[in-house]
Amino acid sequence: MDISSELYSASLIAVRDCMGVQPGERILIVTDEPLRTIGYALWKAAKDLGNEVLLVEILPRKTNGEEPPKEVAELMKMVDVVLCPTSKSLTHTDSRRAASEVGVRIATLPGVTEEIMIRCMNADYNKIAERTFRLCEELEKTSAVRVKAPAGADVLLPIKGRKAHASSGLFREKGLWGNLPTGEAYLAPLEGQSQGIVVVDGSMASVGMVREPIRITIKDGYATDITGGGEAKRLIELLEPLGKDGRTVAEFGIGTNDKAILTGLILEDEKVMGTIHIAFGDNKSMGGTVRVASHLDGLVKEPTVWFDERKIMEGGKFLI
Repeated sequence: MDISSELYSASLIAVRDCMGVQPGERILIVTDEPLRTIGYALWKAAKDLGNEVLLVEILPRKTNGEEPPKEVAELMKMVDVVLCPTSKSLTHTDSRRAASEVGVRIATLPGVTEEIMIRCMNADYNKIAERTFRLCEELEKTSAVRVKAPAGADVLLPIKGRKAHASSGLFREKGLWGNLPTGEAYLAPLEGQSQGIVVVDGSMASVGMVREPIRITIKDGYATDITGGGEAKRLIELLEPLGKDGRTVAEFGIGTNDKAILTGLILEDEKVMGTIHIAFGDNKSMGGTVRVASHLDGLVKEPTVWFDERKIMEGGKFLI
């Protein structure tokens, strides 16, 4: 299989720098047919670093958060490092959580493309890490986050006591996990407490770029009314089979990757500096209590954000 030198170099950064792979470590790459090329590039990079590496191709899952086959879940616990370039996300699965718990370092690359790999893996991950950890520190001192944005978002998210997570792109210590490419600070708002309106005007996971903004009313921690155009209809269809849990306000996140741009693929979009995202569905990976086979992020552009009384972002520009 032919891979470009740029893709190879991005894969090498992922394996060597982001995962911090050491000699003698065992690596597992889990991929599926749509992302086979990326899986192969990561396999080649790991092999060239002199490591024992397994490449496993699974059938594409139907939804983000659907479990991989149980044989793969077992394999994930038996290695040191796992990379998952798959068309549907394995981030919020019990398989990923179980492997993290036993100390495996894991990077998920849901829906990643060659362009995204090349553009975003060449960012300065030390800078991204610094920015991300700083925001997490501030989030953990905060009782509630408020977001207002030009398209009409005005939402209050109580977060008191919740642990903030830094997806810094550096997963070099036992049990660390997150996306690649990456760059976001995020947490799970307290269940049953968020109130207001979220207007998704960037992109929506599993839906793509939003032509007509999706207006989501949030009452007592759940998305109640969803209105807008075709994209809103598609979101309602995705949420329909999941019941109330699928509508849980699951995540508040802030993008910290200055190389990321809006493309319609949430993996990159939620990392774009100057945006925030609010997700619905599973929040168990983030310290919440809701397990459902879905986690859908909606992106808000040019937000103004307050951590309690302190304004940390205005019109998409950081003030800290």
